[in-house]
Amino acid sequence: MASSSRMPSCFQCHSSSPTPDHFRNGWRLRSGRHAQLCPPCASLYEEGRFCEAFHKNDPGWRDCDSCGKMVHCGCIVSFNNHLILDCGGINCMECSRLNFLLERNRCISLEPEIRAKESYQESFGQSPVDSQYCPRVTDAELQQVSRNPKATLTPLFEKVLSESDADLKFARLVVPKRCAEAFFPDISDLRGLRIKIQDIEGNEWDFHYRYWLDCGSRVYVLEGLRDHIVSKKWQPGDTVTFYRVEPGGKVVMGLRKTSAGPQIPRI
Repeated sequence: MASSSRMPSCFQCHSSSPTPDHFRNGWRLRSGRHAQLCPPCASLYEEGRFCEAFHKNDPGWRDCDSCGKMVHCGCIVSFNNHLILDCGGINCMECSRLNFLLERNRCISLEPEIRAKESYQESFGQSPVDSQYCPRVTDAELQQVSRNPKATLTPLFEKVLSESDADLKFARLVVPKRCAEAFFPDISDLRGLRIKIQDIEGNEWDFHYRYWLDCGSRVYVLEGLRDHIVSKKWQPGDTVTFYRVEPGGKVVMGLRKTSAGPQIPRI
């Protein structure tokens, strides 16, 4: 007596075919095997539109927190189509991949800044300046400033220029107190002293370094900057960065032009 056997059929639409190769693998079942799908159903599954086509009226649909796309959650078919967030929401896989790439690129862009900060901490241990004045120097800026390959270049501090810093009427730069006391020469009286500072082109400038008292606290300034301000085209929002070059202990002042309109501190 001849034995009969059932023809393979699609897990979803139950269409059958005598040829097993007619079907393609879908999602993994609890048995460990894959759901066998006919070509039309398999195409919908592979394109991520299976639930949209067959489970549209089922419960469990949620919107992606990033793009708003509706995702069928709690369904074995769409198990790999979304990522559950720590806050309780979900992201579709397209947004999850995009967010990952954006975060990776942000970390890559911060690497030079992180290396500069680590070098700064290695040089000085506990930071002698407030975090807003810690130098955020890129490798490209260091290469631009360091003209002597045998010299050691150490970023000291930086400051975003205020409106008064860039004003030719004053022609002076207010130096943050902790930065001045950590990196500039000691001054014992209000008359101050002359100080030579080099720009990144190697030109040497002669400034007057002094302080005045404000409510008993010292305010340190570099004066006589008019020609320098005109030459470098200082603008509020630009950033000046101070470096020390060894051997010799020369102080170098660089300038990073602003690319957008940041908030300008009023000092």
